[in-house]
Amino acid sequence: MHPYPSPQLEDSFGRRFPYLRLSILDACNFRCSYCLPNGYRAKDGRGKYLDVQEIQRLVSAFARLGMRKLRITGGEPSLRRDLPELISVAAEATGVENVGLTTNGATLHRHLNRWIDAGLTALNVSVDALCPERFERITGHAGLEMLLDAIDQALDSPLRSVKINAVLLRDLNDDQLPKWLEYLRDRNVTVRFIELMQTGDNLEYFQRHHYRAQVLESHLVKEGWQLLDRATDAGPAREYQHRDFRGRIGIIAPYSANFCAGCNRLRVTANGDLRLCLFGETGVPLRPLLQSDDQFSALQATLIRQLGLKRAGHSLHAGETGLIQHFASIGG
Repeated sequence: MHPYPSPQLEDSFGRRFPYLRLSILDACNFRCSYCLPNGYRAKDGRGKYLDVQEIQRLVSAFARLGMRKLRITGGEPSLRRDLPELISVAAEATGVENVGLTTNGATLHRHLNRWIDAGLTALNVSVDALCPERFERITGHAGLEMLLDAIDQALDSPLRSVKINAVLLRDLNDDQLPKWLEYLRDRNVTVRFIELMQTGDNLEYFQRHHYRAQVLESHLVKEGWQLLDRATDAGPAREYQHRDFRGRIGIIAPYSANFCAGCNRLRVTANGDLRLCLFGETGVPLRPLLQSDDQFSALQATLIRQLGLKRAGHSLHAGETGLIQHFASIGG
């Protein structure tokens, strides 16, 4: 039984939010063509990221209001040297049951065991192609073989969940499905194909490489893949299984009908701004309320009040991308 059995993270549409995505920095060491093709550039005047104590207060407040699942994101979160401490702080918060990490995996082979020892329970690794040349073309980074070896290490570890993320890109990786099926045949891992989303700075790229996830989903159904029921604290993916494959396939299709109806996640940026929606037009500064334990009640009241303002859905179909310029700025 949860110590706080009455979640209050609920919006005016009756949606509850047991899932928080927390960015801990916006820097990244990859140059993915769909996100930071020219590499990361620090902005002048950018404030420092939330520190360990601020994150501890933030996570505790969300957990007291019903948050059970935390995912640490970036940019690339492994660039923070205090990442093990941040994982530990999150794992020790009363009420938190699952601490996940989304990473490009460049240092996974070196740090996986440290992260697990700190309390990590779930891992998502970005792998946009299984062909080394194609992988390097998309990410600007070599080393696919080492990355895949590290994922196999993670699959043999005590982690409860290991997933792979791949952004669907027309003319870049949309022919990779046969390789992925071969990969999934004997591995207990979910590969999640994510439909490319328009952001503030990628319109031309989006128009050139957008591939409808619905096309892939229809193909999977024809090939005998069956849709699974969605867990209450799961992310937005529709997950499929097939009796001939040990692994599963997830589809994240933000342009599909009713995508936002099952929204269950909130986001906080590396500088402490609450984002009610990935493509929202406003951010609510929480950092002023993270400076003292005495501000705990005010912080909780702010979270509850802001949830009452959450909209029913995004406006991506109308080309409105909100504040987001690229995904490294908020962690997707």
